[in-house]
Amino acid sequence: MSDWLRDAAVVGLGGFFGSAGRFLLGGWVAVHAGSFPYGTLTVNVIGSLAIGFLAPILADRVIAAPTVRLLVMAGFLGGFTTFSAFSYESLQLWHEGRWTAMLANIGLSVGGCLLAAAAGMAASRALMAGES
Repeated sequence: MSDWLRDAAVVGLGGFFGSAGRFLLGGWVAVHAGSFPYGTLTVNVIGSLAIGFLAPILADRVIAAPTVRLLVMAGFLGGFTTFSAFSYESLQLWHEGRWTAMLANIGLSVGGCLLAAAAGMAASRALMAGES
């Protein structure tokens, strides 16, 4: 198996467990909470805490092999929440003193994703209305 395929399999394995964890934890919190999306919020906060804690540790090649970093960072945490990657990357820009890039990343990510979701919903509704 090529390195690229092996790496993809490692990320996929981690992603499976991250996605399953997001589903289980988010669902459990949602059942025990009100109408506010506490499940998603909980998963995003935990994922952001985890990536902030683990990224410096796993960046040290002595502590973690590249395969471990792929499994945990891209795989598990990527499946658990992509918000953690967004948070980490925004903080990296901040630590590099790239304030404009950080603000652009935050604004474009949040604003762009909200606009994209709204456009997707509008397209879906229009498609469904056309089928009636």
